[in-house]
Amino acid sequence: MRLAVIGDELVAGTGDSRGLGWVGRVLARSEFTDPPTLMPLPWPGETTRELSARWEGEAAARLAQGGPRGLIVGIGAADVTAGTSSARSRLNLANITDRATTLGIPCFVVGPPPLAGADSQATKELSRSCAEVCLRRGLPFVDLYAPLVTHDQWFEDMAASRARTESGVTLPGQSGYALMAWLVLHSGWYEWTGAAPRE
Repeated sequence: MRLAVIGDELVAGTGDSRGLGWVGRVLARSEFTDPPTLMPLPWPGETTRELSARWEGEAAARLAQGGPRGLIVGIGAADVTAGTSSARSRLNLANITDRATTLGIPCFVVGPPPLAGADSQATKELSRSCAEVCLRRGLPFVDLYAPLVTHDQWFEDMAASRARTESGVTLPGQSGYALMAWLVLHSGWYEWTGAAPRE
């Protein structure tokens, strides 16, 4: 199985001293019949508009071979800090997933978490917009905002983190990425990939 992961610093795991991020932790907890080829393709500070313009040239070619494949879309806070409207973000994500569907590439979408330095209400609206895109298309969506916005451990991790985006938004540390990974694993990941939980 080939899996391409597109997104920003959160896909790269920036701020995690173990270098795993949520992507590495999810893979470590997944037992595949055949080992997958995981291809993270992050771009720091990338908005959904930029992601929509970039993804096909980088990811589609890597997923062009026959056999099981999938596109994992990680949405960060760049749209919030850039002032992108939720309607525009919705359209950009829809363009990505619709094009992937046309190419026969299944999608799995991970929404934005609440990050210190990014407007919380705007992040909530962005998450809702992403969820609407996925609901209308029958795609799996991981809501990171709602479970984490009141999570004490998440904000303790935020307070301790020294990792920042270029726009000054705080990125998670080990505990934060572990929480993100847990939510991904329990929001349709195993069903989408066909993997089994690994203890």
